[in-house]
Amino acid sequence: MASLPNRIAQILVIALLLPMPALSADSMIRLMDDRGHTLRLSEPATRPAAISTFGADVALALGRTPIAVTDYGVSGVPGYLASQLASASGLGPRHQPNLEVLSAVDPDLIIGIRRYTQKDSNQLAAIAPLLALDLITVDDSMRAVALAGQALGATDKASTLNRRFLAQVQSLAERNLADDKPTVALLTSGSETPFLYYDHFLPTALLEEMNFNHVGGAPPNPSSGIPLGYRINLEALLALNPDIILLLPTSRQRAFTMNPIWPYLSAVRNNNVHEVPHYWKEGAGPIARMLILEDIERLLLTGTVSGPDR
Repeated sequence: MASLPNRIAQILVIALLLPMPALSADSMIRLMDDRGHTLRLSEPATRPAAISTFGADVALALGRTPIAVTDYGVSGVPGYLASQLASASGLGPRHQPNLEVLSAVDPDLIIGIRRYTQKDSNQLAAIAPLLALDLITVDDSMRAVALAGQALGATDKASTLNRRFLAQVQSLAERNLADDKPTVALLTSGSETPFLYYDHFLPTALLEEMNFNHVGGAPPNPSSGIPLGYRINLEALLALNPDIILLLPTSRQRAFTMNPIWPYLSAVRNNNVHEVPHYWKEGAGPIARMLILEDIERLLLTGTVSGPDR
């Protein structure tokens, strides 16, 4: 595996090779999204709508308040952004946005997750140009922030956000250079069988960058990035026996923690099970990914369990 500096350099090269806004005689902005579709904007968007937490996150980070946003369903608008989204119209859950509300607010750009907007892409594109993004890996995040910067007329600010993020990744990685890498598992689900993420998912990839050994393994379809992980029974999880377990929030009691095997896991016996905020699930935005780094530093590098309520 390439060293961290080399991998960061590779990511930066990818970002620098992104299609830049091509300015024609009438200053048209052109950019290609993760579907391979070319968007054409006559001018930078000023009224973006977000069918993703990423869309709201990146718009705010680049100085644009979105006019409409989706939410986490019963959990509502993401807590770490809520105070800045009071004026935004609610579109409901990201997998089923209210298109009537979206059309009524008349956005000039829609920023969405590709896999959630695919079925309605034609209807969405009829309302406003659709920037559909994968938002799974670190590379996806870097590229998406750069593309959003182009669409919103904030290319330089987007580049600055990407550089600061990579610098913080490297800084934290250099603080954790022990040869003995602790093993960690990122789990979700309220069922009897937890869902374990693969190592390419942005938060788990960041853990790997921080010199932790995530036990999810490589994805079977790295080109598509889907699926994000797999169901694992407690017997198999005990065989992996991670030193640390991180749990994403769920609205239900986690049935797998009632399994009689659960107390035998090393992470449970050593009180190394931590719940992480919801933004770990959709952490590609420039604000969310920095918060994830703060959580990793607080929970795993300094051992400070308590933290701010997000």
